[in-house]
Amino acid sequence: MTFSLVAYLEERRATVDAALDRVLPPESAPPTNIHRSMRYSVLAPGKRLRPILVIAGAEAVGGRADDVLDTACALELIHAYSLIHDDLPAMDDDDYRRGRLTTHKKFGDALGVLVGDALLAFAFEELSRLTAEGVPAPRVVEAVRRLAHAAGPMQLVGGQALDVAAEGRKPSARLVRDIHERKTGALFGAAIALGAIAGDADARTVDALEQAGRMAGLAFQIQDDLLNASARSLRTLGKRPGTDAARGKATYPAAVGESRARRDAVEMLRSVRSALVRRCTRPALLLALVEALAKRER
Repeated sequence: MTFSLVAYLEERRATVDAALDRVLPPESAPPTNIHRSMRYSVLAPGKRLRPILVIAGAEAVGGRADDVLDTACALELIHAYSLIHDDLPAMDDDDYRRGRLTTHKKFGDALGVLVGDALLAFAFEELSRLTAEGVPAPRVVEAVRRLAHAAGPMQLVGGQALDVAAEGRKPSARLVRDIHERKTGALFGAAIALGAIAGDADARTVDALEQAGRMAGLAFQIQDDLLNASARSLRTLGKRPGTDAARGKATYPAAVGESRARRDAVEMLRSVRSALVRRCTRPALLLALVEALAKRER
């Protein structure tokens, strides 16, 4: 039987969506305004790439998807929180995300802040449920530590601070790479690493997969920069195209040019493939995902 990446992604996305729907509080639970906003933000149509990377990371070291769904949800909750806060008027001031109104445009700025805060806390509550799946407590603590680091001031939040400070300035390749590694690479790396932790991988493998994931995230963000500049419609990109250039955002193509940006992304993905082959007992799915990153058009 021939493996279909498209079918795998659709199946895993449906699994993640069902898990998110299950773990999020119902809209009727008080306070209803926060829970309605949480569900609107998290359950918006999306690729679910980060939670799928958690699952693929576990499978790559011999683990099972069913054992990492709480971890997968935690990654998507963190990602959703970061998007909500990035879209706020004080940050990127975006009106659309994933093809529909951003959270603050739908529910107001105050709830935009509060929903992001709620999802950040809720993510760690979900991650702690790994103990119920039989993951030893020291591994759960390590998973919490890695995700907290990836989402904190040294990585995701720090990257956003650098991004805000760089707006309107001529970006250097080094600065843009630093921003992208923190804002996008850190969560990609954490996703694969947390899957490997839950899959009982040894420490050296977890570290290697986290580094490979960070590199994959950097390549993904470079391609996102390229798409933002070239996409022609809201439907294609999920948000208004050309917004990076309009705000003077620090992007990789702006720093090095589109041709070099494409070459660098290809080279990064080549190194990711090499690391996965060396460290994973079952690398095929992760390799297929990397190939998809290299060829994506939206």
